[in-house]
Amino acid sequence: MRDLRARGLRISIDDFGVGYSSMSQLLGLAIDELKIDKSFVLGLTSDPRAQAIVRSAIELARALGLTVVAEGIEHEEVLHALMGIGADIGQGYVIAYPLASDQLDEYLADPERVSRLLPQPCSS
Repeated sequence: MRDLRARGLRISIDDFGVGYSSMSQLLGLAIDELKIDKSFVLGLTSDPRAQAIVRSAIELARALGLTVVAEGIEHEEVLHALMGIGADIGQGYVIAYPLASDQLDEYLADPERVSRLLPQPCSS
């Protein structure tokens, strides 16, 4: 994995918090990115326990110098909550369904679609 990183590839731990992806991997693997499993992301706005787990995973990733990806974002309120607590990258149906490469330019050309995915300035 170190050779892959030396060649410019970024390494992620997928589905962090479930299955085989555990904190012990954070010690033993040279990784760049932590992907928070959607089972935690889905409950972010409705379950205080899920919120605590997501916040803790983001804080842990920050302390380790890792990029944070939140998986399974299906609702705009979850997307905006994740922006507020510091997730770097999001993936899920609220952002886009899977696209073929020739559809990406058209998707990104829609300024209204793209602007709702960006952090909004706080109003005072």
